[in-house]
Amino acid sequence: MTENFSSTTPRLHAEINPVTPFQQNCSLIWCSETLRGALVDAGGEPEKLLAAAKRRGVTLEKLLVTHGHLDHAGAVMEIAEHLGLPIEGPHEDDKFWIDGMPAAAKQYGFPPSRSFTPDRWLKDGDTVTVGNLVLDVIHCPGHTPGHVVFYHAPSQAALVGDVLFQGSIGRTDFPKGNHADLIHSIREKLFPLGDDITFVPGHGPLSTFGQERANNPFVSDRAVGRGS
Repeated sequence: MTENFSSTTPRLHAEINPVTPFQQNCSLIWCSETLRGALVDAGGEPEKLLAAAKRRGVTLEKLLVTHGHLDHAGAVMEIAEHLGLPIEGPHEDDKFWIDGMPAAAKQYGFPPSRSFTPDRWLKDGDTVTVGNLVLDVIHCPGHTPGHVVFYHAPSQAALVGDVLFQGSIGRTDFPKGNHADLIHSIREKLFPLGDDITFVPGHGPLSTFGQERANNPFVSDRAVGRGS
């Protein structure tokens, strides 16, 4: 699936490549002016992801990570070493998840996975660059304590990992998950960005914040007692 999120210059382009048996949406994003890009949540199948970048003529310059779960970060270290790329994200509160990836890979029958230390831990209010694009970093704990979202305001687009899905929300029954924090992250940090924002979730189809605010059974206005 390929999206062109922006009518402005430079444009944000994205190709979404589901990987691993969990069908996690790894996004190849790139800048239209420079053809420089990043992989967001390289969870597995590194050959597939590198082939996508080559097919699009994109020069990868970094790896971005929303959170430390295996299906979102399992191939990060392999690709980073192979291409000599820096890793940015997630928030440092997810370090314990990243440290536990080798054991998680064995538990779930994934290919061997290596932990890593990002070149840059991210925090709320940071920005990351991809080519000439500038994306805002929003710390959205709940699914995991260190989960971050990448938001490109000119494109009205966000890459939200496992915070929010079409018709659902992220699980909070994992260690250090917190349901109240997750609802706060969605309602108070993401929805105020605007109903027209299209988001790429960690799994499944794209949606908009407006659609979820109107219809999502977990976080809609009606669900939280703010609708009629």
